[in-house]
Amino acid sequence: QVQLVESGGSLVQPGGSLRLSCAASRSISSIDAMGWYRQAPGKQRELVATMTRGGRTNYADAVKGRFTISRDNAKNTVYLQMNSLKPEDTAAYYCNAQYDISAKTQAHYWGQGTQVTVSS
Repeated sequence: QVQLVESGGSLVQPGGSLRLSCAASRSISSIDAMGWYRQAPGKQRELVATMTRGGRTNYADAVKGRFTISRDNAKNTVYLQMNSLKPEDTAAYYCNAQYDISAKTQAHYWGQGTQVTVSS
């Protein structure tokens, strides 16, 4: 198991930037994939960005070119740098850790979320 704690959410103006952090309770180098998801009011939770243990990244089309996922293994922390923020980026952002149990089975752990609000 792993505990995840997000931070960095805030109110920001359109066009601004934020960096979210996700601190893990154990070594992230042992986690198969980590990522960020978001959920806006009345909508389903959606993938924002993921990074595998090998460093392969994946981004939602809506954030490509604006958001960057990264990690610091020494600090057991994953980051989400968000630039050129838009009002539609407003959501609760959740950190996720994924363990691959088998070829078809995964275990997921979630943080409590951090709120990002983009508004003038």
